[in-house]
Amino acid sequence: MSEQTPRSAAAGTSGAVVVTGMGATTPLGGDVPSTWEAALAGRSGARPLTMPFVEELGLPVTFGGTLAVPATDVLPRHESKRLDPSAQYALIAGREAWAQAGAPEVEGERLGVVVATGIGGVTTLIGAYDVLRERGPRRVLPLTVPMLMPNGAAGALAIEFGAQAGAHSPASACASGAEAIAYAAEMIRTGRADVVIAGGTEAAILALPIAAFASMHALSLRNDTPETASRPYDVTRDGFVLAEGAGVVVLESEAHAAARGARVLGTVAGAGITSDAHHIAAPDPEGLGATRAMRLALQQAGAQPSDVVHVNAHATSTPVGDVAEAVALRAALGGATDGVAVSATKSMTGHLLGGAGSLEAIFCLKALEDGLAPPTINVTELDPQIDLDVVLDEPRKIPSGPDVVALNNAFGFGGHNAALAITGPRGGAA
Repeated sequence: MSEQTPRSAAAGTSGAVVVTGMGATTPLGGDVPSTWEAALAGRSGARPLTMPFVEELGLPVTFGGTLAVPATDVLPRHESKRLDPSAQYALIAGREAWAQAGAPEVEGERLGVVVATGIGGVTTLIGAYDVLRERGPRRVLPLTVPMLMPNGAAGALAIEFGAQAGAHSPASACASGAEAIAYAAEMIRTGRADVVIAGGTEAAILALPIAAFASMHALSLRNDTPETASRPYDVTRDGFVLAEGAGVVVLESEAHAAARGARVLGTVAGAGITSDAHHIAAPDPEGLGATRAMRLALQQAGAQPSDVVHVNAHATSTPVGDVAEAVALRAALGGATDGVAVSATKSMTGHLLGGAGSLEAIFCLKALEDGLAPPTINVTELDPQIDLDVVLDEPRKIPSGPDVVALNNAFGFGGHNAALAITGPRGGAA
């Protein structure tokens, strides 16, 4: 390399952890711009499923949030055939984020990867088992284990970009994507890395996950109108819409970004991670762990509840979960939720499971960049238990800049809670 940016001190680094790149592939679009445009327009990414297994197995749910742009339309065959779809999605999102960041020049030992998943390479696992039963052990592909392992996506991105500071893959159900960003920010704060590629991915629209989620009454059954099925906060909500995709960001120490003149898109100012220790699937009805996560995120950010102007809520469209989060949010903000624009973007994207938290962190960054909170669609009658200022139907103007905070919530089976405190761009280079 002709130029090398300074190494961070081994004992840690001062200054902010900034975002310099974002990438995504989702049910709304094949990249961040198209996804964000669709979200602001209030479009749904839920659509009928066309796979043969839907009819063959008589699945109770026949729709989901499949990718707007199939990964096989983006990746060459020699890449896609060696990666599980979950890793394919992460690679697509990671390349977009890296390109927007300007392909930073950074030593491999100062570059890390944290790409999370809730389920991992389940497409490969189920497919390989079918091959084993139907065609015998000799026909099982040699790459089956590298493709199905949950750290496969993190490994693929580490190889792609030469990351040697560590490649990690948190698995904390639907909190995974947000927890990955929190872990990545901590890698930078503690001096392990100068740049970290972080996010979450999921590819689980398959017969078994659909049947299993439906069996526990977690999925909406609105087969006749998929686009209206995800309806967080509505009195008639009946479950989430299973979706797929990935969201990835490039994080840097402020010093590293400034040294190369990078454009800063926002800041991961704080993170809070807790666990409920309550139930393997149901949230704590009082939202105590979620409340603590949000308070910890604000505390690390050096922010007050009054600094929060926007929340991208976890809000999956389940009867119990939406209420528990609303209770927690009011507690975390001291009851002062009037004027805090709350968006439930899963009403449009569906639930990306391990990819949800990172995609919604990107939505927070875009909301603060544009000064617009995205809408929550499909709410015909707001649940009176949801005492929040929900953004309905149309985007809402919100303050932007580095002095206001957007909270991103992500909660998962197992009692996992992750909250990110995100601040807006300062404008120009770091």
